[in-house]
Amino acid sequence: MTENNEKPLTSISKANTIEEIADFWDTHSLDDYWEQTHEVAFEVRAQRRQRITLAPELYAQVEKEAQVRGISSETLVHLGLMEWLASHHLHRTCEA
Repeated sequence: MTENNEKPLTSISKANTIEEIADFWDTHSLDDYWEQTHEVAFEVRAQRRQRITLAPELYAQVEKEAQVRGISSETLVHLGLMEWLASHHLHRTCEA
């Protein structure tokens, strides 16, 4: 048991924090502890991402602009599309 009478986070490393777990596995091999492991099942609830393809020339421009701004190409495209959609939605609302 630990000093604060809390159960360790893991049964193999006996660690109490994520940092201690990381330190343990930085210096140990799972191969040495394989017999102490057991199979687990879990569900991942992640939204499925959709992909949109871009013409190579357009992607090159996006990539260059993203580098200038210090952000990823994906973030630049997301921000640009969000801005475009917001401005077009407002424009349509004003016309109605």
